[in-house]
Amino acid sequence: MAKTNNKVVLSVTNDLYTDPRVDKVCNFLTRNGFDVTLVGRRYGDSSALAPRAYKMHRMRLLFRKGAFFYAEYNIRLLFYLLFHHFDLFVANDLDTLLPNVLISKLKRKRLVYDSHEYFCGELSFADRPFVKSVWQSIEKFCFPKLKDVITVSQSIVDQYEKEYGIRPHLVRNIPPKATPPVTETRASLQLPEDKTIIILQGNALIEGRGGVELIESLPFVDRQAILVVVGGGPLIPKMKQKTQQLQLEERVFFVPRVSPEKLFNYTYLSDIGINLDQDVCLNAKFSLPNKIFEYIKAETPMVASNLVERARIIQQYQVGFIVEDAQAEHIAEKINKLVNDKQLYNKMKANCKVAAEDLCWENEEKVLEEIYLREKE
Repeated sequence: MAKTNNKVVLSVTNDLYTDPRVDKVCNFLTRNGFDVTLVGRRYGDSSALAPRAYKMHRMRLLFRKGAFFYAEYNIRLLFYLLFHHFDLFVANDLDTLLPNVLISKLKRKRLVYDSHEYFCGELSFADRPFVKSVWQSIEKFCFPKLKDVITVSQSIVDQYEKEYGIRPHLVRNIPPKATPPVTETRASLQLPEDKTIIILQGNALIEGRGGVELIESLPFVDRQAILVVVGGGPLIPKMKQKTQQLQLEERVFFVPRVSPEKLFNYTYLSDIGINLDQDVCLNAKFSLPNKIFEYIKAETPMVASNLVERARIIQQYQVGFIVEDAQAEHIAEKINKLVNDKQLYNKMKANCKVAAEDLCWENEEKVLEEIYLREKE
């Protein structure tokens, strides 16, 4: 049944190319009768977007990062929201929240805040106290004005309730139950047929995510295993440099970021998934990354760091190993168990299949129904 006041706008600061969580929310709203517009930005090198079930608007900006980018983006977004009619505003993350709060209050329209991370706990603020204080001030200004808050992990739910007395809804970033088509083969992806393939997904590989430590562990890993890094980020040059230093060019392969559909093909055709984010900040500690669920969906057992949210999932469903620290030998020890113990590996692979039935977006959507489909107050 179509909504009477159904025009909704969702705001993000990325280029819309790879953001599976927001895409899932947009499709959910579209299926439920909303007229959806997703607003983001466009880089000079942004790939063209395939048609989707909802409208998209990408703004060309003068600045790509830093304070000038955030200032420009928020001003542009403010005027876009002001001069277009919408009945419902959805701000994704703190860097889009302020314009949405101001315009939704001005127009007396409903606002939903979907926080994909513990923004003020990011590692990038560790040595920038002034920048952190600016974002904290924005958050403290906005939060008391919010009625509907969503976030992605139980730890962040608890943290926001502790800080602001508002308990967010928990909607984890989990793939849909339907399996994307596997249209590739190892040969078509130029991957060896006779090797154990370790995959590291990383559309935003930065310091503290274990990329360099993973490469340092490879000399201790069974030589039949190779590593494929799919994605990008500022850590990639350092990872490539470490690969050269250790003379691992024949065992480490770097693939630029690809579409979510193709990324699933890489993951499905791999044997072991990796997620080694370190406890370098509260945001990392509280995170529950999408790749954990992508590995499970692709029936790819994993090795992951001992952070509370991912450890809870991995231990509950027995779909991989937890690494207690980032020492190369310890990482290699867990990888080697999956490489060499075929019986254990197959058991964990079967566990992934069972876990995927429970850990699916369709179950998370039940919470979205409570938030978006209830009658307007």
